[in-house]
Amino acid sequence: MDVREGGVVVSVPDARDGASEGAGDGVFYNPTQELNRDVTVATLRAYREREPRASSYLDAMAASGIRGVRAAAEGYDVTCADVDADAVELARENLARNDLGGEAVERDVNPLLYESLFDVVDLDPFGTPIPFADAALSNARSMVCVTATDTAPLCGAHQRSGIRKYSTLPQNTDYHPEMGLRVLLSALIRTAARYDKAAVPILSHVTRHYARTYLQIDARATRADELIDRLGYVHHCEDCLRRTHEFGLIAHPPDQCDACGGDRILSAGPLYLGPIRDADFVHTVREHVTDEMGEAARAERLLETVETELDTPTHYDQHRLCKQWSRSAPAMDDFLESLRDAGFEATRAHYSGTAFKTDAGVPEIREATTE
Repeated sequence: MDVREGGVVVSVPDARDGASEGAGDGVFYNPTQELNRDVTVATLRAYREREPRASSYLDAMAASGIRGVRAAAEGYDVTCADVDADAVELARENLARNDLGGEAVERDVNPLLYESLFDVVDLDPFGTPIPFADAALSNARSMVCVTATDTAPLCGAHQRSGIRKYSTLPQNTDYHPEMGLRVLLSALIRTAARYDKAAVPILSHVTRHYARTYLQIDARATRADELIDRLGYVHHCEDCLRRTHEFGLIAHPPDQCDACGGDRILSAGPLYLGPIRDADFVHTVREHVTDEMGEAARAERLLETVETELDTPTHYDQHRLCKQWSRSAPAMDDFLESLRDAGFEATRAHYSGTAFKTDAGVPEIREATTE
């Protein structure tokens, strides 16, 4: 079957949602990842403005080659790699079908990255990207793009798996999308730091069943140290939902919540507690979302929220708080405006329509939003 996406047409043998239907056997095209790919293309356009010398692009898990074909259509010198011979042949055919240069190679990405240099490396595996992180972060010259679809280990729902894969203790909280993203960023930043490199998050988001981040590589060890200093721990009270955070690689979890006195404290870390994006860069990415993209409207809404949301390392869920307080939830815009009127910062969070970020604590949120 033929699929048109973002101005290119590719042949695909099968289309299915890998998150709900599984990877299965053989090569397939995932239509639910079109938003991911649209944002990727807009990011590649914006990144060319930031780093004009970044010209080569590795689609490390090519499958049908749709991501690599779209990057090639943007003028990048593309290599599509896959361990599946059928995938390689399909990617090669799809490049040729669109009259695009580039190559497709039947290679495991790890040895390929130690043999060849690429400006931009895109990891989009089924499941965890960690088996490919060392090779990508130590060898990419400019940017590494990473998708992780193993959200249950990342957010703490499968905690032991999360500990094994990411060398972090995750906790399953009501802000689990952000927990998962910050677990992922912590692991990637620590991996890059082993090679005296900084993996700086310039755009990150969690959408549906995956986390996605774009990391600009900085070869200065001092910059890597700065990111390590932004690692730390979140402490979460299960009784009143208060959460605090501390920077540093040694945790000091409280015995009791200093707000309600409860002792059901969850601690998670080391997490990345710094900004998940460069707001100016995200603004530029938004300018490169164009009408030929099938998910342009969703991409614009997502990026606008990511650009403006606060940098706090957790978010609150309005419905969870209102249920805790036995009251109905007002319109989100009115809810946030009440917090701002009370002197607090407050923004939506991109993770869901009921998620928000604020510098207010739970008692202040409750008081400020009481009618």
